Amino acid sequence: MPRRDLLVTAAVLRDAQGRVLMVGNDWQGAGRVRYTLPGGMVEAGEIVPEALVREIYEETGLKLTAIKHMAYTVHIEDERRGERAIAVVFEAAWEGLLNPSDPDGFIVEARFFTPEEAIARLDSPPMREPLNDYLTTGLPGRFYAFKGWDGKGGLRIPPLAPRGS
Repeated sequence: MPRRDLLVTAAVLRDAQGRVLMVGNDWQGAGRVRYTLPGGMVEAGEIVPEALVREIYEETGLKLTAIKHMAYTVHIEDERRGERAIAVVFEAAWEGLLNPSDPDGFIVEARFFTPEEAIARLDSPPMREPLNDYLTTGLPGRFYAFKGWDGKGGLRIPPLAPRGS
């Protein structure tokens, strides 16, 4: 089986009350909705920020007004699936009203949740642990690596300390 390399980008978007935007995905079309941060695949010819702007608009209807910083990066090496996924997650500012128009038809809902509710909706350690760390500590720039979507072999590399610290 040939290996697939996936480059994904996503955003932490918060409302005025500090709630986090999540989207409900029904990937298999079987009514099993899984929640994620809004975002998706970087397409051929795109750079990560372009893909982020496009994916956020498609999945939520919101327009990004600023990319504040890279929140964290996750690398998942899944030998069982023959897949390597790298996700770069940014904190971003936005404007507009929620109005998903996903051309793939996977997004069935977009809404804001408290940080605790958002974390509780993530069923995979490679998705849950980095977001939980980021929302809890507020520290951007960490790198996470996992040996599969089940979270085995998890590794967290903290960000470098600023100069003069």
